[in-house]
Amino acid sequence: MRSLKISIENLHRNVITSRYNSFNEGITRTYGLIEISLKCILNFVLKPYSKILKIVSSSTMIKAQINEIKSLLSTPKSIVIVPHKNPDGDAMGSTLALYHYLRIYGHDATVIAPNDYPDFLKWLPGNDSVMIFESDLDASEALMSKAEIIFTLDFNALHRTGEMTESLENSDALKIMIDHHQQPDDYAIYTYSDVSMSSTCEMVYNFIEYLNDLDKIDSTIATCLYTGIMTDTGSFRFPSTTTRTHQVVGDLISKGAENAAIHNNVFDTNSYSRLQLLGRAMQNLKVIPEFRTAYITLSQAELDQFNFKKGDTEGFVNYGLSLKDVIFAAIFIESEQEGIIKVSLRSKGTFSVNKFSRAHFNGGGHDNAAGGRSEDSLEATIDKFISILPKYKDELSQK
Repeated sequence: MRSLKISIENLHRNVITSRYNSFNEGITRTYGLIEISLKCILNFVLKPYSKILKIVSSSTMIKAQINEIKSLLSTPKSIVIVPHKNPDGDAMGSTLALYHYLRIYGHDATVIAPNDYPDFLKWLPGNDSVMIFESDLDASEALMSKAEIIFTLDFNALHRTGEMTESLENSDALKIMIDHHQQPDDYAIYTYSDVSMSSTCEMVYNFIEYLNDLDKIDSTIATCLYTGIMTDTGSFRFPSTTTRTHQVVGDLISKGAENAAIHNNVFDTNSYSRLQLLGRAMQNLKVIPEFRTAYITLSQAELDQFNFKKGDTEGFVNYGLSLKDVIFAAIFIESEQEGIIKVSLRSKGTFSVNKFSRAHFNGGGHDNAAGGRSEDSLEATIDKFISILPKYKDELSQK
């Protein structure tokens, strides 16, 4: 089976590769002004093909692969759409937007989330149609087993779906990945990966545009996409928010996304207990000035004290990053149910929390926003975190 990878560095440039049988050689080819140099040492055996690696300029390859996908979607199919475990606004916004788009063409599409997600996202159009894998295992696996196509959105490694991983790995469905995180795995036949994008929702907008279907974006799809872009950009303040992002958002508003109502539904529906929990998090906030770092801890007992519900700690880590002279912030949240400490990391400037998390906390994400986990106790995890910081003193001292 052919494996195709579409890696798009921005809207106008990408390199897409089709990998075939064993070869061990460096290839350099020039197309126009783009020179791509590759030196590959591979031993992939993807039968029955034995063609050499192809490197084609972006416009030609995008058109070719989009035409293939358009052909796949030209007749109604059984399709499953999957976000990552613990879905956030971008994950649910992108999956539901794609769900509504595919339904326009008569596809039997279903969103299956690995587990439940916060109440502040359950107003999204189509929420009632979402299946939760961990609570409806048999029905979810039945849908996945008959699926002809599986879209995976807002993640790039199957283990990010938790208990769904094995079912996804065993599925014979053609897989299409749309994601903006770093270092994607190679499980999909078609991969649209762009780490420069603000959100997967912006990429789904682009995907629909590539299919020449922007006119199909109605107020329902626009609402889902706007929600994901808004949440993943921190209400449009993160560096990944570009001129193009604002153009997309402007178009979504013109197509019926009610920006004020969406913001209210996501950010202004707090419970009293959540604000009390935020108060405790602020009491637990610690600053390490010599490393321009701040961190927050929340124990299971503290979560229980304030009637914690999924999503209640969303955004707490950003309060540490809002401090003057702090460029690195973390929050450590104890989960007795999972037996881990959940880690969320944020940074300003060039300090990469993606690299930091991958190196020390079994995670990853973006340069300025990443997550991870620790199987140590909360106290041991904090001790480890503090002990690591001196290794990054030079990076954290840069203005």
